[in-house]
Amino acid sequence: MSEQSEQTAHQPSASGDERPEARLERAVRAAEQALIEFEIAVETFRVEVENFSRLHHQKLGPMYSRLDELDALIAEAKAARSGDAEDLRRAREARSLVMPMPGVDELFHDWLGSDGISDDAAAMLTDRPVRPPERVRPSEEVRRLYRELVRRAHPDLAQDEAERTRRDAFIARVNAAYGRGEEQLLRELAEEWDAGPVPQAAAPSESEELYARLEWLSQRKELLSMVAKELEDSAIGAMLRMAPDDPDRLLEEIAEQLLAEVSEREAELAALATP
Repeated sequence: MSEQSEQTAHQPSASGDERPEARLERAVRAAEQALIEFEIAVETFRVEVENFSRLHHQKLGPMYSRLDELDALIAEAKAARSGDAEDLRRAREARSLVMPMPGVDELFHDWLGSDGISDDAAAMLTDRPVRPPERVRPSEEVRRLYRELVRRAHPDLAQDEAERTRRDAFIARVNAAYGRGEEQLLRELAEEWDAGPVPQAAAPSESEELYARLEWLSQRKELLSMVAKELEDSAIGAMLRMAPDDPDRLLEEIAEQLLAEVSEREAELAALATP
């Protein structure tokens, strides 16, 4: 919007009342900013859920496997002592849980995506080391850089399709860097954005265009709300809500509990092995 037209849009009418279009435009801008902040919150939580899920599997998976093995050994020891048919059935059932036959989805989990083979899968196939996330939550500086970049370069701030396409591609790179916690890359992306074309000022909008814009923003917010609810209702999301301020510590606490359970099972198995 040109300076003159912007002034005109916000000038009171002859009767002293502000033009309805000006108030509507302010509502659209406020809704845009609110949606961007909401998208940032959803994306940061999605990254935490994804990282927590991977770390949970990597750090605690062996402990769960050890517990399954101990349960099977205990059941087998009890069955060997009693010879009871029910104890034998329980032993077979416990043993079947130790190494279940994986399904197709499990075999290819995280290997294939919409863009083809994943980075982790490619690394494993070429003997390159797979770098797991070092922590559940990216560092505070990474989170600050991410928020700042998204607020500045968000596609919803585009005024034409070409600008939206440019911003979409840029934000995809920003999201990827944030997901990996790459602070230096985020700094480089910030410099790249600074050197890019200056976004054009908003063009004059008619009332029907502004109403259509508000409707689109509302639909987008509704979609994001569904995504956020799915994340929050997931098993990993529920665990993260238990320790929102220190999810990394939650993993340590779960590990401590599992180690205690392993010790109890081992003591029970040793007692069964005693004549």
